[in-house]
Amino acid sequence: MGARDEFILDSYSATVTQVAHTASAAVAHIKVRKQAQRGNAGGQGSGSGFLFTPDGFTLTNAHVVEGASELRAAFADGTESVARLVGLDASTDIAVLRIESHPSTFLPLGSSAALQPGQLAVAVGNPLGFDFTVTAGIVSALGRSLPARGGRMIEDVIQTDVALNPGNSGGPLLDSAAQVIGVNTAVIPSAQGLSFAVAIDTARWVAGELMRHGAVRRGKLGVQCAAVALPRRWVRENEWPVATGVRVVEVVAGSAAARDGLRSGDILIGCDGVPLAQLSDLLKRLAGEGYGRPLLLKLLRPVAGTLTPFYLTVTPAG
Repeated sequence: MGARDEFILDSYSATVTQVAHTASAAVAHIKVRKQAQRGNAGGQGSGSGFLFTPDGFTLTNAHVVEGASELRAAFADGTESVARLVGLDASTDIAVLRIESHPSTFLPLGSSAALQPGQLAVAVGNPLGFDFTVTAGIVSALGRSLPARGGRMIEDVIQTDVALNPGNSGGPLLDSAAQVIGVNTAVIPSAQGLSFAVAIDTARWVAGELMRHGAVRRGKLGVQCAAVALPRRWVRENEWPVATGVRVVEVVAGSAAARDGLRSGDILIGCDGVPLAQLSDLLKRLAGEGYGRPLLLKLLRPVAGTLTPFYLTVTPAG
């Protein structure tokens, strides 16, 4: 191995080590107890989570804490405390806890909007009961979809090759600056190097809804979407402030989108005068103040091989 290879390896190791050192104090081992109920034997489980505010609010996965009768959080410094469920959203597999006694360290939430395939990704969690384990890899792909409980799809999911195992669920996926870019949520056991995380831009707005209302209020359009790059020429000629939009992959028959004229292939680029750069931007408009309210969508529609701008008012179902 040459001197350049050794330098690259040393730099990589130093970065991962620094990220792990910064993050480990804020990562919690979530211990779950479930009471026995009819058709459910009860028992114990565990997962991961992480502090994201200085006053004890913690992000984790909904599937880690759903149905829990008791929650406790343990940290690397030996602190262990009762955790209270603030709210969960099974549609995005995100939950927020409030931990009574906790370290002062918390992890800053970064942004998933500018992620690129090949970018460094580091996971810290508690796989298979092994506390505070660090694994690293790269962002493999962006804009994936995963099925969630209740029939919805979790959109805008980050795919990585970071090694995850049961118990990593709910832990942070971090970039080289130790900022959270995703919440680790799933691994495909039969596959090699396929792990997934809910993008932090989605997790952030879900957390906000849960902290304010205890649940996510959202309207329903009835579409499946994916982020897509906009033609550079169109962006330049129209001085459009973002380079991506949200392409409609499928419109559900009988849905609000179908009723009001959205079509498969439409690229949503704006809503009520605000640019839509990614799916989380659209979800924000459907949640909270946008719940059940008519939305004025700006879209690009393929017409005779040309992307033509249209405006369309769609009223989401409640």
